[in-house]
Amino acid sequence: MSTAETPKTTQTGRTTQTGRTTETGRTTDPTDTQVLVIGAGPTGLLLAGDLATAGVDVTLVERRPHGLANMTRAFGVHARTLEQLDARGLADELVATGTTLGTARLFGRLDLDLTRLPSRFNHLLVTPQYEVERLLERRAVAAGVTFRYDTELRGLRQDTDTVTAEFTAPDGAPLTLTARHLVGTDGVRSAVRTALGLPFPGGSVIRSLVLADVRLTEEPADAFSVSGSGDTFAFLAPFGDGWYRVMGWSRTRQVPDTEPVDLDEIREITRRALGTDLGMHDPRWISRFHSDERQVPSYRVGRVFLAGDAAHVHSPAGGQGMNTGLQDAANLSWKLTAVLRGDTPAPEALLDSYQSERHPVGATVLRTSGALVRLAMAHTPLTRAARSLTARILSAVRPASTRAMSMISGLGIAYAPPAGSQRPAGRRAPDVRLREGRLYELLRAGEFVLITPEGGLTPLPGTAPVSPEHLVHATWTDPTRRTAVLVRPDGYVHWTSDRTLQKT
Repeated sequence: MSTAETPKTTQTGRTTQTGRTTETGRTTDPTDTQVLVIGAGPTGLLLAGDLATAGVDVTLVERRPHGLANMTRAFGVHARTLEQLDARGLADELVATGTTLGTARLFGRLDLDLTRLPSRFNHLLVTPQYEVERLLERRAVAAGVTFRYDTELRGLRQDTDTVTAEFTAPDGAPLTLTARHLVGTDGVRSAVRTALGLPFPGGSVIRSLVLADVRLTEEPADAFSVSGSGDTFAFLAPFGDGWYRVMGWSRTRQVPDTEPVDLDEIREITRRALGTDLGMHDPRWISRFHSDERQVPSYRVGRVFLAGDAAHVHSPAGGQGMNTGLQDAANLSWKLTAVLRGDTPAPEALLDSYQSERHPVGATVLRTSGALVRLAMAHTPLTRAARSLTARILSAVRPASTRAMSMISGLGIAYAPPAGSQRPAGRRAPDVRLREGRLYELLRAGEFVLITPEGGLTPLPGTAPVSPEHLVHATWTDPTRRTAVLVRPDGYVHWTSDRTLQKT
């Protein structure tokens, strides 16, 4: 442990120091921390907060100094992500920071009715990424996460029991930290991925995208608009506080990211794509960037994991980047918690399911976002005809539009059922009303939730990575319902039983 690190007592009463005793009364391994998380963006903050809330000792390391603005491009929070935040008691507060959109208009002719989504959050929330980070950081601090800012990863090595990471501390001195596991959530230029020597195959899907947050003189006809002219496309979305996020692209203006961009360029692209620039003025932020499609082959290498943009990056179409990273964190956090429990740990093999569940999701997001951006860029007669046909199908065929919204919102993402189980295992659990409250309120305990009839008992399946003392027991409000459902901490069904249960 660095001499600069001192014991710290958190609001939960844990001490975050080697050889400490946690709330459960167990003594941790003689490492500096149980889990090292590298990267304090949304993915890392949610993961670290989950682990610390569950009693796991966590150190979160960030290359940037604390408080340094990280101008990010994410602005949309989808329904499934809001459900995950609801399970952490943060969703309603986040919704209050932005504006909710019940309809999204694509290509000037296709209206997606988000109010049909089967969720308490049947909308798209438009709010800056820094609002998401603010709430997640507050939660992580309260849970007792140890933060190390202005600290840069230089390399790592691992053996069968630990990971050792080498850093440069804020004063330039070398710093070494050891942990049971390490998670790289440090973005597209991930130092963790580089240290592992992993490839990041893929390429650039679109160059010279321009972004700005602006004020408008005229009120837009549609709250959320995406359209293109063949050689340009643009979209516009409100933050709800008088500011709008605008993004545009022009086939005739393909320049490096370093090329300056001004408001006149953005106005011109918007006029050509949407027919008007709505009198945009007073930008508070302007940027030019390019978008890649890349995915690392393996999300796990030994005791090291990758999540968020460190594992996958794709076009901004559909606004799924930050959302996918947060879902990665929600999937991994409960598995690490289960394996690190000192009393009844789950087998290490549980951690392999992070790769098997989340890597296919990342691949799907690459495909769907790539298809959307290519439709927006359509300029040949054939590709523009394909875009028109797609819009007509989604407008006329309700199941098709429902499936599209389900995948983009994250509500339709499902995992393979565990061995010995069948559907609906692996699917998202809806936020049902139970005798004890809403399911997602009960998930705030960070544990599995077992739902049974009143007084009902059922033996847990042998494959369940949870012991009875780490269960939240809930009961159906419908007295005629005789089934049992076991819901994972990330809100997915692990197991169901349709047999009649005995009464206590």
